[in-house]
Amino acid sequence: MNKISVYIIAYNQADKIEAAVNSVLWADEIVLVDSHSTDETASIASALGARIVQVPFTSFGDLRNRAMAACNHDWIFSLDSDERCTPEARDEMLACLQDPTADAYYIPRRNFFMGQWIRYSGYYPDYRQPQLFKKGALVFKDGDPVHEEFRIVSDKPVAYLQQPIWQLPFAQLSELMRKADRYSSLGAEKLEKNGKKGSMWLALSHALWAFFHMYILKRGFLDGWPGFLIAFSSFESTLFKYAKLYERQANWQPPLSPPLRRP
Repeated sequence: MNKISVYIIAYNQADKIEAAVNSVLWADEIVLVDSHSTDETASIASALGARIVQVPFTSFGDLRNRAMAACNHDWIFSLDSDERCTPEARDEMLACLQDPTADAYYIPRRNFFMGQWIRYSGYYPDYRQPQLFKKGALVFKDGDPVHEEFRIVSDKPVAYLQQPIWQLPFAQLSELMRKADRYSSLGAEKLEKNGKKGSMWLALSHALWAFFHMYILKRGFLDGWPGFLIAFSSFESTLFKYAKLYERQANWQPPLSPPLRRP
């Protein structure tokens, strides 16, 4: 059977990394690609048998390319620290690797938030990018700060597995807010690199569309309050992504305040 490496990218995920690594102990190799965490992320993963590779964060595209290069086996399964492999997904991947028909496979993700499985909101089935692939068949665009673009290097068509892995994207509402802030900053950087222009009207229009798309078109309203908060977070993240782009390009400066002395 083809051997499989698992890479996990992480930064300060001490509260999540143990469960993530435990879910892939069946793999032939586990590589934690850590961006110099200041908590116990690396030591926890190492104690569970993962090999630690330190990579300074410059962009998610660069991070994933370097993670794949660090893997030793011909097949790679990428898992984020907030994801968990399930027994069913493991069994399907191992069966697939006995006689693979493709070089890259999408795996559905099932998201858990606010005590329930999210069934709508565009969160299921949540095919993000191929997560099982032959080494060399997937290349990410270097320099992509977030929502990294990828290219499949294969003559074979991509395939889709059926059994989902789990994702726990927001352990708490505070994490939802932190991610919206971080990803809106990275998103603004990406927009600027792509030559986009920002304005507050663009920020508002894109944000309203993001909410409508997720809450109405993707039927997030059927997920109850979790669906509303997911759509609202998308509104907020999109609004601030374009507002931060506008801020970067405007380069506002405070008014001059000369030294004041007694007359």
